[in-house]
Amino acid sequence: MAQGPTDLRKSIDGLAAIVQETFELNPFSHCLFVFCNRSRDKLKILQWDHNGFWLHYRRLERGTFQWPSGNNAIPMA
Repeated sequence: MAQGPTDLRKSIDGLAAIVQETFELNPFSHCLFVFCNRSRDKLKILQWDHNGFWLHYRRLERGTFQWPSGNNAIPMA
Protein backbone atom coordinates (compact mmCIF):
# COMPACT_ATOMS: atom_id res chain seq x y z
CA MET A 1 0.00 0.00 0.00
CA ALA A 2 1.42 3.38 -1.00
CA GLN A 3 1.31 5.88 1.88
CA GLY A 4 0.16 9.40 1.06
CA PRO A 5 -1.64 10.53 -2.09
CA THR A 6 -0.86 9.35 -5.62
CA ASP A 7 -1.75 11.07 -8.89
CA LEU A 8 -4.42 8.65 -10.13
CA ARG A 9 -4.28 10.06 -13.65
CA LYS A 10 -1.46 7.53 -14.00
CA SER A 11 -2.39 4.23 -15.55
CA ILE A 12 -0.62 0.86 -15.59
CA ASP A 13 2.79 2.02 -16.83
CA GLY A 14 2.93 5.04 -14.52
CA LEU A 15 1.89 3.08 -11.43
CA ALA A 16 4.29 0.23 -12.26
CA ALA A 17 7.08 2.82 -12.53
CA ILE A 18 6.20 4.15 -9.05
CA VAL A 19 6.34 0.61 -7.66
CA GLN A 20 9.72 -0.06 -9.27
CA GLU A 21 11.49 3.29 -8.90
CA THR A 22 10.03 4.82 -5.74
CA PHE A 23 9.38 1.72 -3.65
CA GLU A 24 12.13 -0.44 -5.22
CA LEU A 25 9.72 -3.37 -5.56
CA ASN A 26 8.98 -5.66 -8.50
CA PRO A 27 5.63 -4.77 -10.13
CA PHE A 28 5.62 -8.25 -11.76
CA SER A 29 5.41 -9.98 -8.38
CA HIS A 30 2.14 -11.52 -7.25
CA CYS A 31 1.48 -8.63 -4.85
CA LEU A 32 -1.32 -6.09 -5.02
CA PHE A 33 -0.14 -2.46 -5.09
CA VAL A 34 -2.78 -0.07 -3.74
CA PHE A 35 -2.84 3.69 -4.42
CA CYS A 36 -5.20 6.43 -3.20
CA ASN A 37 -5.82 9.98 -4.46
CA ARG A 38 -5.40 13.19 -2.42
CA SER A 39 -9.09 13.51 -1.53
CA ARG A 40 -9.14 9.81 -0.49
CA ASP A 41 -12.29 8.98 -2.44
CA LYS A 42 -10.62 6.94 -5.20
CA LEU A 43 -8.38 3.85 -5.18
CA LYS A 44 -6.41 2.05 -7.86
CA ILE A 45 -5.00 -1.43 -7.37
CA LEU A 46 -2.26 -2.71 -9.68
CA GLN A 47 -1.94 -6.49 -10.00
CA TRP A 48 0.24 -8.71 -12.21
CA ASP A 49 -1.49 -11.91 -13.36
CA HIS A 50 0.58 -14.44 -15.37
CA ASN A 51 0.96 -12.45 -18.61
CA GLY A 52 -0.64 -9.06 -18.01
CA PHE A 53 -1.60 -6.38 -15.53
CA TRP A 54 -4.99 -5.82 -13.94
CA LEU A 55 -5.88 -2.28 -12.93
CA HIS A 56 -8.80 -2.15 -10.48
CA TYR A 57 -10.48 1.20 -9.79
CA ARG A 58 -12.89 2.20 -7.02
CA ARG A 59 -14.65 5.56 -6.56
CA LEU A 60 -16.73 6.33 -3.48
CA GLU A 61 -19.94 8.29 -3.97
CA ARG A 62 -19.61 9.69 -0.43
CA GLY A 63 -17.16 9.35 2.39
CA THR A 64 -13.44 8.69 2.25
CA PHE A 65 -11.00 5.84 2.67
CA GLN A 66 -8.87 5.81 5.81
CA TRP A 67 -5.35 6.20 4.44
CA PRO A 68 -1.89 6.50 6.05
CA SER A 69 0.17 9.63 5.39
CA GLY A 70 3.81 9.61 4.31
CA ASN A 71 5.73 8.69 1.17
CA ASN A 72 6.59 5.02 1.70
CA ALA A 73 5.12 1.64 0.89
CA ILE A 74 3.49 -0.35 3.67
CA PRO A 75 3.59 -4.15 3.32
CA MET A 76 0.35 -5.85 4.30
CA ALA A 77 -0.36 -9.51 4.90
